[in-house]
Amino acid sequence: MRVLVTGGAGFIGSHLCDFLLARGGDVICMDNLITGSEENIAQISSHPRFAFARHDVTEYIRVDGPLDWVLHLASPASPRDYLELPIQTLKVGGLGTHNALGVAKAKRARFLLASTSEVYGDPLTHPQREDYWGNVNPVGPRGVYDEAKRFAEAMTMAYHRYHGVDTRIVRIFNSFGPRIRVDDGRAIPAFMTQALRGNPITVFGDGSQTRSFQYISDLIDGIWRLMESPLTEPVNIGNPQEMTLLDLAKRIIRLARSRSEIVFRPLPEDDPKRRQPDIGRARRELGWEPRVDTEEGLRLTLEWFREKLER
Repeated sequence: MRVLVTGGAGFIGSHLCDFLLARGGDVICMDNLITGSEENIAQISSHPRFAFARHDVTEYIRVDGPLDWVLHLASPASPRDYLELPIQTLKVGGLGTHNALGVAKAKRARFLLASTSEVYGDPLTHPQREDYWGNVNPVGPRGVYDEAKRFAEAMTMAYHRYHGVDTRIVRIFNSFGPRIRVDDGRAIPAFMTQALRGNPITVFGDGSQTRSFQYISDLIDGIWRLMESPLTEPVNIGNPQEMTLLDLAKRIIRLARSRSEIVFRPLPEDDPKRRQPDIGRARRELGWEPRVDTEEGLRLTLEWFREKLER
């Protein structure tokens, strides 16, 4: 099996490259390194079945030879990134998805779009099922990411219906683990960095807003199962174990044995109040559910952060 992974030097993409190589695949990792890092793929850079192509997928994508799968993960993914890179985020969701679908069509390859729970916006329905259309502010600061992914889903389904491309859509909920960027800006990397450095931990709002966190190995397993299935409808992959951000901050302080204090800051505009996946479709159709306990995942990730910060 020969696979193209766009955004393959990112947090999720690099773990996916590792997994596919371990499964015996030939992997082409494509990334422009705006938010990805060659450090994430250093462990496989010399692998005989691995190739790295530094390329911006908003430009025409050329791949010589056959492809069996195209996994499109390229995109800024944290609020810090897409607020600093709004045009790039919209372009990769639109032009990048169009180019990646074009390669899949030309090569007769199976295509996967890495979508996001952000397509649900600040949801009014809880937990979120795949048939919920969302509550998104298209002109708010987060709209560049939310709408880019919603457009990418629409384009993916258009290629499926009109051109007959064999497509998959995974809606990824909050994920964490080794290789997530220290300066990513999202809750877990921010809290861990602050706790390990003994700095105050910044919680936005009163900390009552909820998230559901899944460990990276569970996500990769879900993506693999989806690619192996015939399912073309969007599928939530996430951990339904909901927790408040204040509880998360306290857990990380405890696990890090930190003396950091919690400080509260104003809630960012359009920040979702609740986020929890309904994973009924994944359970029924893929036989998937998360296996790594959140506490164990946090412990493993803290070990990686500690080593990273001590370098």
